[in-house]
Amino acid sequence: MIQAASLLAAEENNPLFPHPYELVVGIFSFAVVLLVVGKILTPRIQKTLAERTEAIEGGIRKAQDAQAEAQALLKQYKDQLAEARHEAARLREEAREQGAQIKAELREEAQAEARRLVAAAHAQIEADRQQAFGQLRTEIGRLSIELAGRIVGESLEDEVRQRRVVDRFLEELESTGAAVR
Repeated sequence: MIQAASLLAAEENNPLFPHPYELVVGIFSFAVVLLVVGKILTPRIQKTLAERTEAIEGGIRKAQDAQAEAQALLKQYKDQLAEARHEAARLREEAREQGAQIKAELREEAQAEARRLVAAAHAQIEADRQQAFGQLRTEIGRLSIELAGRIVGESLEDEVRQRRVVDRFLEELESTGAAVR
């Protein structure tokens, strides 16, 4: 029995086997902690984790939306820039065409003005020539009558006679001038 008592005493002091009182208190404490952690803390931790996951996913969605919006704005900007370049090229081409048209119109107007001035100059020259021819005819007639009167020795004061003599003289003069040419 000594052995059994020493065995029993050895079992009581054995650190590998706790006292039944400590074992019951440890199991009860473990159950309370497990219950508190399982029923109270775990749902709160899971709720917090779900909120964080949702916030992170929402942030990612917002970032993706912002990136998609930035891409859309970039595309819109590039389209507007291409349209502006196209419009500028079209306006340059229109300006070139208008410049060429204005240049052609001005050239045509200048040529028309030059033709008008040349025609006016020709008309003025013709009028001056006719006036000079008329004055010359009168002067030649007077001189020829005077000369004929001296040659013939009689006065050719009669108007009809003067005209016939002047006309005959001028016809002879013109025929001589035409034969020389």
